[in-house]
Amino acid sequence: MGTTETLEFGHVDRKQIYEYVERRGAVDPKEAREQLGLDPGGFRHHVAILKRDGRLEEADGTLRVALEAGTEEEYVDENLEFHIRPARQEDLTGIVGAIRQVAEEKTYIVAETVADEIDHESALLRHNEIESRMFFVATVDDDVVGWVHLHAPELEKLSHTAELTVGVIEEYRGHGVGSHLLSRGLEWAGANGYEKVYQSVPSSNEEAIDFLERHGWETEAVREDHYKLDDQYADEVMMAVEL
Repeated sequence: MGTTETLEFGHVDRKQIYEYVERRGAVDPKEAREQLGLDPGGFRHHVAILKRDGRLEEADGTLRVALEAGTEEEYVDENLEFHIRPARQEDLTGIVGAIRQVAEEKTYIVAETVADEIDHESALLRHNEIESRMFFVATVDDDVVGWVHLHAPELEKLSHTAELTVGVIEEYRGHGVGSHLLSRGLEWAGANGYEKVYQSVPSSNEEAIDFLERHGWETEAVREDHYKLDDQYADEVMMAVEL
């Protein structure tokens, strides 16, 4: 399912079921039916149609929003084996932990905001009339060690753009994890109709700026003294890449 398409359901109960699942990330079907007050037969029918249309999927006994995001990929760098795959609702805690560890360095303000949002909402992936949000994760032994996140408002004038954050916890840097995450995120963005991806970082985060420049990103603008980090002012560097 491309994130830029208009959501159409054809039945009010079907829309209600989708929105209930989308707001919670992953739900028990019986609990959803009871909370929505729908009869069992009607609920099963509407869920079946939502699955048929690629809106919902069922895994491990839970309903969740279906987003076409590819499969898991394995990489090996020296003695490190890691995997990159679409994130699942169950990854929320690991993603928040990884983002917060990176954010402790006080060099990735936007990512810190993302962690606050998903921790508050308790729904990792979003696709509704207002916004779309997608995550991919890098894992080592099934533990999240890095992420790439894309967020796009469902506004016609901005429907061709998406904001991206990407990061890897310190212990697993230097193995190409960040590069593979970035590539996976941009590949997904291009496949889903986005033409431009952007992000902003403090000028003090020279490592991130160099990383993005090596991958073809360019600086579009600089806002002077936009951040105040440990009583020191830092510019906001706005960077973007055309897909």
